Formats: sequence, structure tokens, C-alpha cells
Amino acid sequence: MLHKSKNSLLGILLLLCPFLTVFAQLPVDGFYPAKNSFTLASSYSYKNYDQFYRGTTLSEGNPAGLREISSSIVSLYGQYAILDWLSTTVTLPYISIKSEDGVLDPVQQVDQVDGIQDLGIFAKARVFEKKFENSSQITIGGVTGITFPVGDYEGAGVLSLGNQATSINGAAVFQYTLPMKIFAETQIGYSFRDSGDFDIPNAMLYSAKIGYYNDFLYMHAKLDIQNSMSGLDIGTPEFADAGGAAILPETEVDYTTLSFDFYVPVYKNTFGISAGYLATLNGRNFSKETGLSFGFVYTAK
Repeated sequence: MLHKSKNSLLGILLLLCPFLTVFAQLPVDGFYPAKNSFTLASSYSYKNYDQFYRGTTLSEGNPAGLREISSSIVSLYGQYAILDWLSTTVTLPYISIKSEDGVLDPVQQVDQVDGIQDLGIFAKARVFEKKFENSSQITIGGVTGITFPVGDYEGAGVLSLGNQATSINGAAVFQYTLPMKIFAETQIGYSFRDSGDFDIPNAMLYSAKIGYYNDFLYMHAKLDIQNSMSGLDIGTPEFADAGGAAILPETEVDYTTLSFDFYVPVYKNTFGISAGYLATLNGRNFSKETGLSFGFVYTAK
């Protein structure tokens, strides 16, 4: 029953958290769907903020005085299990970001930007699995992937859909599942980022998750951390001399976010609905934001 319940809920919540922020964690988890199973999901996310970390100092407003900024994100997510231990994932978000007070972006000279952001392609493999007599289980896996711009958006400025970088990502995923269907998971990853226009810092990616599932519900709480390896601080002389808002992709972007996600199957574990909430706990050159997400999920086996 444990194995059946897992397979019916695998990959469901991956679409929520990564698209609540432009700076995305890897859209993978420590579960492995059965061979030939397929998940297709769409979600809508909304976030807003009127506070911003200039360097590590939390301040009112945001860079360039755009006041409150909001974003709407429509995301598509697909996962296919090539084998029981190997799966692929594809993600694609469409983003609309605007200044609620109609203040113009100092670089793009508009108060709203819309468009497709970056296509993500990932592969995940289970490399170790150990089941114990009490039905608990340890699983270790690895993931690699690439994201790259497919929309013709501007990478600089405050109202930017992204940083116009190609990112090559890798991570190790560790999961421990208890017999009562409680699980704990950690990820440690690295993101190598390259752009022809900017010197974008690479970053370490960490996450920790605890969750619960049964035949009727999946839920988890998750902590995501990004630690950039270098970069400028907003508000410093070095930042101003380098170009100010026009050089935002080269800032050191660090953050810690906390999210809560839920999934409920609606019809025979084939169709379901999901919901999520995310909030920034602290950051560096990052927005103090909150976000909500809702989604629809289709799974075929």
C-alpha cells in the first residue's frame, strides 16, 4: 500500500514553489514514479512585495522606487518516467510583472512586462534505495538539468522576467520515509549560470522538506536557500559605478524562503488540485515577498 500511495502522488507538488519566484530551486523531489507514468500540470501563482533587501538591509519599497511590485505566473510542468528509477521533467513559465503604482522601470521605461521566461529540462535518477523491515526507506538520487531563455525579454532592470542566463544545474537528493507515511528530504545543489551580457554569479542551492501523504492528501513544508558565490550589493558605490539598475543581474542574490504545499486527488488519482503558499524569511538583494499558487494536475500510468 505504501508503494501504491507513493506512485499516485509522485511529482505532483513540483510545479508550485519554483515558479513563485524568478530565482528557482530545482523542480524535483525524492520520489520516483513508476515506469511510463506521465504527469502534466498547470498552475497560477501570484506574488507581491513592497519591501526589499538592499544588500542585507531590509528597506521599504524596492530598487528605483517602483513601490509595490506584483507578479502573475502561469506555469506548465510535465514529467515522464522512462524507467522506475529514471525520469525527465520539463518546465515553462509565463510571467507578468508590474508596478502597482504605474512607476516606470528605469531601464525598460515601462510599468509592466509580460512574456515567456526560461525553458527547463531536467533528468532525475535514483542511485541508491534501502528498505528496512519496519517499512521505512532511504533513497538517494541525483538530478541534472538546464534552463535557458526562450522568450525575448530584457535581462536588466527592476521589472525583468529573468536574468537572460543559461543555467546548468546539478543536485543530490536524500529522502527518508517512515511507515506512517511521513517523510523528510534534503537537497544540495549547484547552479552554474552564464549570460553573454552579464557576469551572473553562480549559486549553491539547498532545501529541506518534511511532509505527509496518504491516498487522499499530500502536504509538505519546505525551506529553500540560495547562496550566491559572488556579486554586487545594491546601494553600494560599486553597484552605482557598474550601472545601477542596468546591472541588477550581477548582484549577489541570496534568500531563504518557507513554503507550504498541498495536493488533493479529485478523481481516481488521475485528476487533482494543488495549492501553495510561500514567504521570504530573509535575503540579500532580494524581495521580501509572499505568494499564493493554485494548480490542476493530470497523471496517467
